[in-house]
Amino acid sequence: MNHKERILAALNHKTAPVPVDFGGFPTTGIHVTILEQLRDYYGLDKHPVKVFEPYQMLGEVEDDLRDAMGIDTKPLWGQWTMYGFKNEDFREWKTPWGQDVLVARDFVTTEKDGDLLIYAGGDRNFPPAAVLPEGGYFFDSTVRQKPIVEDELNPEDNLEEFGPIGEADLAYYKKMALEFANESRYVVGNLGGTAIGDIACVPGPMLKDPKGIRDVTEWYMATAMRQDYLHKVFEGQVETALANLKKIHDVLGDTISVAYMCGNDFGTQNGPFCSNETFETLYMPYYKKMNDWVHENTNWKTFKHSCGAVEPLIRDFIDAGFDILNPVQWNAAGMDMYHIKKEYGKDVVFWGGGVDTQKTLPFGTPAEVRAEVLKTCECFSKDGGFVFNTIHNVQAKTPVENLVAMIDAVKEFNGEK
Repeated sequence: MNHKERILAALNHKTAPVPVDFGGFPTTGIHVTILEQLRDYYGLDKHPVKVFEPYQMLGEVEDDLRDAMGIDTKPLWGQWTMYGFKNEDFREWKTPWGQDVLVARDFVTTEKDGDLLIYAGGDRNFPPAAVLPEGGYFFDSTVRQKPIVEDELNPEDNLEEFGPIGEADLAYYKKMALEFANESRYVVGNLGGTAIGDIACVPGPMLKDPKGIRDVTEWYMATAMRQDYLHKVFEGQVETALANLKKIHDVLGDTISVAYMCGNDFGTQNGPFCSNETFETLYMPYYKKMNDWVHENTNWKTFKHSCGAVEPLIRDFIDAGFDILNPVQWNAAGMDMYHIKKEYGKDVVFWGGGVDTQKTLPFGTPAEVRAEVLKTCECFSKDGGFVFNTIHNVQAKTPVENLVAMIDAVKEFNGEK
């Protein structure tokens, strides 16, 4: 089977070799440090890795590495990063850990007390949008919350980053449609603008001077105390999102087959962030409206990311119209992989969950990685409905031999090794 046939079989819940995705989405990526090591291991051309998602310092997985790892997907990203600048005019830059990488022209940083500060739009005239702590490997959003006066809260302030798509962006997507016209891999899309309440977006890292509710703690409090306000934010966001999706689909058409809709985490290690009632009344109507539009007007599948112990919410995710759940964190409370597969496996595709990225992959032995991968593939691939990826992104300091053991185990399961 070719790349597209493998993914299609999984999406249609048909038994087939397990397909593989790495680098397709902002929650299925690989840290730049590990990409450099993987390229070296497989004997590929030596050159600086391109930082394509600076928020998490994820790198571009190039086609030669996709071939070596047996990756079946290819991402089509929007041209804007989480920090409000375009991925263009790449230049060399040395990371705090000493790696030479490529970053976009407006990837602008300063150092302060050992930390690295990055600026929205590359503009140092405003406070930094995020900080890479000394000794760290990715950025954390800074708190730029202005004093909250309840009577003066304006939902429009939390809609600033969700504006109508411009002609330049539509021209970009039209260009991408031509470039991807003959792509042999399964093309997945990261379009933006549909992440209702995504906590990674709440601080407004793409905005130079964010207003509204931008402190994560305040936002979570608002899900209980200011629901009327959030409904107005979500209503405005969805109205804009639907208009943008229509325009994007008009130029992309079937170039992509999966749309990344939401990266909002609804689970901790021990349970959901919210009750079913809160999800069903505060979030579901808006997710469903967007998913319904996608299903009624396109051939795309919709992709929902959520880490953590979300078993009580999975049926709600399905009812909200999501076709794909990423990643299936089976090491969280109540997330037994066999129960999850039996209970929900016929109604949603599991994209990820192939190996534990908290313990086994970074700290286990290659033999332990192999055993775990074979176990998860056996569980999740039964009757299709499974695309192999890890439980979230591959982090820095993960031993490259464990990554290789992981890939080799998938190939072994598929009878290719």
